[in-house]
Amino acid sequence: MTRDISDSLRWYGLAAAAILAVGLMVGGYLLGNGLVRARHADRSVTVRGLAERDVTADLATWTLTYSEQGTNLQQVQASIDRDTATIRKFFSDLGIPDEALQPAGAGVNQSLRNGVQTVTINQRLQLRTTDIAKARKAVASQFDLVRQGVVLQEGSGMEYSFTRLNEIKPEMVAEATRDARAAAEQFAKDSDTQVGGIKNATQGYFSVQPRDGDGGGYGVADTPYKKVRVVTTVNFYLD
Repeated sequence: MTRDISDSLRWYGLAAAAILAVGLMVGGYLLGNGLVRARHADRSVTVRGLAERDVTADLATWTLTYSEQGTNLQQVQASIDRDTATIRKFFSDLGIPDEALQPAGAGVNQSLRNGVQTVTINQRLQLRTTDIAKARKAVASQFDLVRQGVVLQEGSGMEYSFTRLNEIKPEMVAEATRDARAAAEQFAKDSDTQVGGIKNATQGYFSVQPRDGDGGGYGVADTPYKKVRVVTTVNFYLD
């Protein structure tokens, strides 16, 4: 009986030692494999992708500032009213509806010069139209207003805006991401690796600037031809 018990204990001890050894082997393998995977997970490359698109503005805004000066308030006001009527007819003759012009402010200044009271009235009208062709024609013909006695002050210039940015954002982000992947694939080729999935990415801001760098500066006419640009920064895994 004592011998049987001793043999059983010896057998259980060997079995436990075998199980422990196998466990250590499996654990060591998993640990080593985990370290390899961790090293692979740390391998990545960060690149930038660019997307650009030429667009045409879909909104034109023109704030016209003009003034009249004199010694009699009623006469100066009458001159301003005449200028306003001239401006409205100018745009009407170009086929731009009257409701596209809205008052944008007015001011009256009085000063004493050489003992004479002088009155100056400043007035602003703002044009907002989606008819870019007619807006450009108006700008090209603006000296017709000067010939009719309307003196436009400095800063009276047409501004063109592109308002449909949200419509093209998804396509441009996808294009910038493809451009970034192409750069990552070139890097991977040079380092004898392969590009995996995206680890993380950052979208830059969208900029809308005059195309070819023209327009937008002081004293320089704005242009309806714009360039939309976005840069994304993408971190790819390397396999």
